[in-house]
Amino acid sequence: METTSPERLAHYLLKKVNKACHTYSLLTDGDRIAVAVSGGKDSNTLLDLLHRRRGVERCHLVAVHVSLVSEGCQATVDLEELERWLKELGVEYTFVPLEPATGQPRRENQSPCFHCAWRRRKALFLTAQRLGCNKVALGHNADDVAQTTLLNLVYHGRLETMAARVDFFAGKITVIRPLYLVPEKEIIRYVQAGGVPVIAGPCPVATDSRRTEMAKVLRLLEQQNPRVKIALLRAVERFNEKVPGT
Repeated sequence: METTSPERLAHYLLKKVNKACHTYSLLTDGDRIAVAVSGGKDSNTLLDLLHRRRGVERCHLVAVHVSLVSEGCQATVDLEELERWLKELGVEYTFVPLEPATGQPRRENQSPCFHCAWRRRKALFLTAQRLGCNKVALGHNADDVAQTTLLNLVYHGRLETMAARVDFFAGKITVIRPLYLVPEKEIIRYVQAGGVPVIAGPCPVATDSRRTEMAKVLRLLEQQNPRVKIALLRAVERFNEKVPGT
C-alpha cells in the first residue's frame, strides 16, 4: 500500500471490517456494543473503526476497559491517557476492575494467562449486561484466527478456530470480532501512521506462549504463500460445512 495517510488507511481497513460484518452478520440496527478496550493497538483500532462506521448500522458503542491493577504480569496502561483519548473520540466509556484470582489451576502447569483471560471475559460480560449491551466486540485479528487454527491442529488434533461471532447465555450476549479479516501488519501500519494511539504496553509473559511460536510458524509459511491465513480460515469453514452440527 503506497499511502501512509491515516484516513486512507482507515478507509482500506474498513473495507475488511465491512466484509466481516456482512459475511458473518456481526451488526444490526439497534445494537448496544460493549467494545473491549485494553489500550493496545488491536482494541484501539477496533474502537476507532467501529466509531468511524457507526452510521452504517445505528449502533451505540460503549468502550469497556478492564483494569488489571492487581496483576503482577499486567501490561502497563496509562489510564489517564486512555481516558483522554476516549473523551476525544467522543464515545461512552467505563473502567471496571478485574476480580482477584482465587483457587488453583484446573490442570497442572496451566498458564496463568488462562485465568487472567477468563476473569477479563467475565468482567466484560457482567459489564455488558449491566449497561444493557447485547454484543461484546473483541479485537482479535486475522493473525489471531490463524494462530488459533494452528494451535488446535498441532496441539489438540482439531480443525477448529475462533469464530467471528458466538452467542452466549441463550443469545442474550453475542461476542463479535469485526477485525476477523484484518491482518495484524495492516493494524501496525495504521498505528504507525498515527491512526490510533497505543496506550498499553505488551504483556510481559506473552513472548513465552505457544501462540507466539505459532506466529513464527505463520511468518515462515507466508514466505511460501502470502495468503496462508485465508487458506487456513477457508479450510476450517469448508470442514465445518461438511460436519453436521458445527
